[in-house]
Amino acid sequence: MAQSERFQLGLRVLAVLAEQPGGMQTSSNIADTLKESAVMVRRVFLLLHKAGLIEQRKGPNGGAKLKLSPKQIGLGDVFAATSGDWLTVEDKAVSGLMKKVRADAIEAMNEHSLAGVVKRLKKGK
Repeated sequence: MAQSERFQLGLRVLAVLAEQPGGMQTSSNIADTLKESAVMVRRVFLLLHKAGLIEQRKGPNGGAKLKLSPKQIGLGDVFAATSGDWLTVEDKAVSGLMKKVRADAIEAMNEHSLAGVVKRLKKGK
């Protein structure tokens, strides 16, 4: 899955979780809602969990839920969680510049939150 697809799926998964902030959602329920593969949703769960954006619980009452409020989750946070190695370059001078560019991009993206995405999605429906 390409970086942009992981980012998009990560945002969509978080938006579904934001709709029911207190309840646990299973990957299969979210996959059905989004018409996506449950395997891909589980992979995104792992990335979002590792980044501290969601909580996960195993078992019959398991699933995932937001760890932070939608207003506290910036788009840059989601990008950082889902982007993996972004524009890796072997040249040290260029590599340092690309790290700065990535940090600047994440900072700019964090000016917008998951709450704003959820609001826009509701308007679009």
